[in-house]
Amino acid sequence: MDTMQLGGNIELNGFNELERSKLVVVKKIVGNYAKEFSDKTRFDKLSLTLALDGTEFKIAAELFGDKPVKSELKDKNLFFVIGNIMENIKKEL
Repeated sequence: MDTMQLGGNIELNGFNELERSKLVVVKKIVGNYAKEFSDKTRFDKLSLTLALDGTEFKIAAELFGDKPVKSELKDKNLFFVIGNIMENIKKEL
């Protein structure tokens, strides 16, 4: 599975198959949440893994740091899934 690095501490796995326009939006969403997380806690890495499950996007996210947090969701709308996963992580911080 291809891994993409954003900055020094964000890792996107399996996102290389996305259209370029969707990937730009994904990077923006994840980057904004990562900045929010760094304001709340120290973390070493934020890792998101994308898998297709039929017509649904399945994403597993893990925040490694002072307070490790995991979240996993799937839905037909990629941006909805990412937003909800990031909100789940934010609530745990």
